Amino acid sequence: MKIAEVVDLKKSYILGGNTVEALKGITISFEEGDFAAIMGPSGSGKSTLLNLIGCLDKPTSGKYYLGGEDVSQLNDDELSEIRSRKLGFIFQSYNLIPQLSVMENIEVPLVYQGVNPAECKERSVRLAEEVGLAGRLKHRPMELSGGEQQRVAIARAIVNDPLIILADEPTGNLDSATGAEILSLVSRLNEEGKTILMVTHDEKVAAKARSIIRLRDGWLVNGSESPSAQAG
Repeated sequence: MKIAEVVDLKKSYILGGNTVEALKGITISFEEGDFAAIMGPSGSGKSTLLNLIGCLDKPTSGKYYLGGEDVSQLNDDELSEIRSRKLGFIFQSYNLIPQLSVMENIEVPLVYQGVNPAECKERSVRLAEEVGLAGRLKHRPMELSGGEQQRVAIARAIVNDPLIILADEPTGNLDSATGAEILSLVSRLNEEGKTILMVTHDEKVAAKARSIIRLRDGWLVNGSESPSAQAG
């Protein structure tokens, strides 16, 4: 099943009176259960592509279909609704709310959806246990290690059972051992059927994905490639 598809997607910005073409016409699709790494040098357009797929921004032109629905021309309120119900995000800097506990941070997407408090608690406790944080439910982010904070972010990303999990440099702030643990957790989610798109600059991290998508200067360099083939 095709989960997401972008067709001739373009994105331009005005910077200092000049037009910068971040994406120059990208066409690619993702199937249910994909785990794709998006790679490219600084300025290649990889973060722009992730932002568009994550409905955090709107394309200048082109089409974006998410779960079969054309979301490329939705307004900001409609995009916010799509994000809360169909997408999960894992950021390099975790983006947790410092005043909230682990359990409350995981619950945030459900609260925005109006899910009743009992179900919010049940789901957040279950997911905290799944990511190895059963003993940290009442802790706040500042009381956690970087790896633990990222585990909270992962639980929050999947609490609404999203169509796609979008990960932007998920191990970028972690040491190699902790990063490997987080990657193993992300890989396990994919094995359980989750569709994952991950931006990374690290070839070793990208090798954990099922395919690698490379961008350069706003263009797609290749459709996708197998990490094992790349390594070979």
